[in-house]
Amino acid sequence: MRIFVKVKANSRENKVEEPPQRLLQTDERLNDYYTVSVKEPPVEGKANDAVVRTLAEYFSVSRSQVTLLSGSTSKIKTFEIKK
Repeated sequence: MRIFVKVKANSRENKVEEPPQRLLQTDERLNDYYTVSVKEPPVEGKANDAVVRTLAEYFSVSRSQVTLLSGSTSKIKTFEIKK
């Protein structure tokens, strides 16, 4: 499954917040992304690695099943989760 993630680096704790469940009148999701907070700074890929670890733990899969598809230098990223 593909998910969109908004990353908050330098946070107090590592956590995942699910997307809001608000829907537009056209039944399209509004802000359909997970918010992932990680303690690591966005330097040399440290935050990206922390996001992969956090998502793997959240979805109960191994880290190798979480792949960053796009957004390596952006706050908004696309991940593939293989179950």
